[in-house]
Amino acid sequence: MSGRGATGVAPSTNVARRLRVLAAAFILALLPALSGIAPTNAAVVADYPTWEEVVAAKRNEAQAKALSASLQSQLQGLQDEAQRTQDEADAKGALYAEAQDAYDKQNIETQSLVAQTEQAQTDADEAYAVAAQVIAEMSKSGRGGDLTPQLFTTPGSPDVLLDRLEISRVIGDRYADLYEKAIELRNRANALADQAEVAQGILEELRIKAEAAFQVAQEAALAAAAKLEQTQRDIAEVRQRIDYLAGISAETTAQYSAGIKAQFGENAGGQISATGWARPLSGGYITSNYGWRIDPINHSQAWHTGTDLAGVGCGATIYAAHGGTVTYAGWYGSWGYYVAIDHGDGTGTGYAHIQPGGIGVGIGQDVDPGQPIAKVGTTGYSTGCHLHFMVRVNGNRDTTDPVQYLRGQGISLG
Repeated sequence: MSGRGATGVAPSTNVARRLRVLAAAFILALLPALSGIAPTNAAVVADYPTWEEVVAAKRNEAQAKALSASLQSQLQGLQDEAQRTQDEADAKGALYAEAQDAYDKQNIETQSLVAQTEQAQTDADEAYAVAAQVIAEMSKSGRGGDLTPQLFTTPGSPDVLLDRLEISRVIGDRYADLYEKAIELRNRANALADQAEVAQGILEELRIKAEAAFQVAQEAALAAAAKLEQTQRDIAEVRQRIDYLAGISAETTAQYSAGIKAQFGENAGGQISATGWARPLSGGYITSNYGWRIDPINHSQAWHTGTDLAGVGCGATIYAAHGGTVTYAGWYGSWGYYVAIDHGDGTGTGYAHIQPGGIGVGIGQDVDPGQPIAKVGTTGYSTGCHLHFMVRVNGNRDTTDPVQYLRGQGISLG
């Protein structure tokens, strides 16, 4: 029943032309340079897009999406690297702050030690001055020697001398204490000052190193952020391409659909060859070919009247392989639930092992190529979910190899 429906072919837009240009342009678009894609103006093509052009448009759209996914993965890697770099910068910043804090604390302690040293030096200087004065006093007129004889030879002097001796002893003891204390304070202050100087040098070195490390980490973080920003721009650009290609794909698919409906009927769909034939099952693979085989049920040699297609599971959609009229739709013995279509051109097709309730057409109903008619099942003599597909020729009487026949009609079964 090919050729039913509108026979006129409406002219399309420049989609076919654009797709041919796009095939080359898209390859360039996937290069690292990420050159832009823009619609191409072209002459009007006086036919609808072909199935191959639909497939090419969808493939290009899929490639753009794959590139976007790849960039998204790179983006995540860059984000992780940026975070690691920032963590390193934070750690080095903490090290810098710790070193600076230790430096500041030690600096306060050092300044305190310096002040203590200055006070101790002042106390020592005062002690030295008192001691020097006492020595000078006691050394006048030989009084720096033994004063005992003067206690008995100088009238009226014992009390005075005793007072002087007492004062001398007290002053002497005080002088000794002050002197010793001054020495102790000076030595301590000098030692602490030396320690503070060494510690301050160490802390300054740590501060410089920490600050340098912090600078390096910050520069790395900035570089990572710049790379991250570039990758985000790349992703935005690729997404624009996806939107563009998705528009092309949708437009191409819509015009292809309009074309096959105009040629083969309003219910036509999917891939349809120039002669009006379609695949009865989308996807899947051949599990048993036409011809002699060992029957999987009775395990004896038997003639297989069709081609078994499986791999899509029960419930998958079965499509009319060619336009025609449904001549049978119901239970058919070992074939289970079964649909037969007479195509009105001396050929017919059969669809067996349909699931219960899976028949979607009725006897006498006209169908178009690619129109859904049933659901895959495993009724009748069947070992699993599959479609037993048959083609009849010679006035819809004799079976023939479906693979070979559809190949001649431009359709591949597997």
